[in-house]
Amino acid sequence: MDYDQRPDCPILKSMSTFIRKSLTQSGATSVQIITKTGRKVTGTDHIGSAHNQGELEFLVALANKRIHAGQLELELNLSENGIAGVVMEGAYSELLFDTLEDCYHRLGFGEIDDEVFKQLVLARIIEPSSKLDTIRILEELGLDAPSNTGIYRCLARAISQDYRGRLSVQCFRHASAKSLSLLLYDVTTLYFEVQKEDEYRKPGMSKERRLEPQITVGLLVDRDGFPLEIASFEGNRAEVKTIMEVLSTFKERYDLEEITVTADAAMLSSKNIQALEDAGYHYIIGSRIAKTPYQIAEYTKAEGVELTDGQIFDTCQDMNTGKGTARISRRVIYQYRSKRASLDLSNIDKALAKAERMVAGTVQFKRNRFLKVSGSKREINYDLVASSRLRAGIKGYVTDLDVAPQEIINAYHQLFEVERSFRMAKSDLKARPIFHHTRDSVEAHLTVVFAALAIARTIQQATGLTIKKFIRKLSIIRTGVISVNGNEYVIPPHISDEAKAILAKLGSR
Repeated sequence: MDYDQRPDCPILKSMSTFIRKSLTQSGATSVQIITKTGRKVTGTDHIGSAHNQGELEFLVALANKRIHAGQLELELNLSENGIAGVVMEGAYSELLFDTLEDCYHRLGFGEIDDEVFKQLVLARIIEPSSKLDTIRILEELGLDAPSNTGIYRCLARAISQDYRGRLSVQCFRHASAKSLSLLLYDVTTLYFEVQKEDEYRKPGMSKERRLEPQITVGLLVDRDGFPLEIASFEGNRAEVKTIMEVLSTFKERYDLEEITVTADAAMLSSKNIQALEDAGYHYIIGSRIAKTPYQIAEYTKAEGVELTDGQIFDTCQDMNTGKGTARISRRVIYQYRSKRASLDLSNIDKALAKAERMVAGTVQFKRNRFLKVSGSKREINYDLVASSRLRAGIKGYVTDLDVAPQEIINAYHQLFEVERSFRMAKSDLKARPIFHHTRDSVEAHLTVVFAALAIARTIQQATGLTIKKFIRKLSIIRTGVISVNGNEYVIPPHISDEAKAILAKLGSR
């Protein structure tokens, strides 16, 4: 006999599903779906309790519909069944909220015992809006929403009880479980819908090319873009003057060793590098190239020698230490990429063409790096054009690490993760523009965004979906609420296989 024909083979054990009606002690009739494998009950799903014949027939019809989910829909003719007073009260995305809430607690954010704060964070993920509009969002989710006063009191608590610091500790614990070794840092600007500046909200160099008052925000993340620290500064604070303050706060909280910080060229200064070394951090910082590195210039002098795609030059360069005239030799890695060179050369050609039109007087005079102006005389700086072409495609990296050059380059390129986190915060979570008027309320707003970003990045990493797609796929799975003769019943939603797969990746169900 073949294995699958043996009497004791599990495949031959019959599985049956049926509806059971039983009388309860209160006199109501309980309706359940019973699943049996062989003679053993393997599942019980309670549908509800009926107090009259109409409710009983309705619950039985509902049970039949659930049993045959995914098959042909069971049409309920209310008049034929004699069920009066059936009203659809509403539907809400309970599954979505519960899944986000589960992630909130898994990150340890439940350590902050503040229901309103949790609601503000999760509502910002579901539908980013103003704090007061959060009331509508929560009510549509079937939750008891806080009042306007309750929201403002929560924002005040977020500052007085240092919610951000406590959240940062939980984020650090989550990240360190993945072996925290590489930190990524970058800054952005967030603008205000106001015209009047103050000591905090000031016009400055805007990455969005806006003229309104703004603040500068520094974000420290791990190699996957998961947020660890967030800090705000005056809108006119230079990027280069933010990194050490954020890192100092981070270092004061945790006793860390062998941490490497990666930042772009905007953070490169002799003072910053010396401060990083003094504080015991390793670093990888992008380097601006003002002139062709000596080693590359010597290499390309040979007739017929051209740089090849991916070619690396591992060098040592004398740099200022920020302490008077003292200089120190530091490692600088250069790499040539043909794709980058094509883009650089294209930009050089565009800038040169504009400069030539300015010299010819056919276009309005504007600042141009290839244009030399001496009194009324305008001419092209062809030496600068030539040296710029020689540097096309070359990127520099300053580091104190003694590892393979490609590892340095790969680590630096992880900076796109912090850029992605900023994009998520500003677009998906609507961190901008800011409508708050005091610094405390702005800081509380950033704390809500910080927590929401941590949850969004966790979901993205686990599921591979953007937070927008995740919300879209789960928000359509809605729990229904109906009333039958004045009695309310909750109808659980049908969860598709796709949604089940998403939940399984999160470990939610």
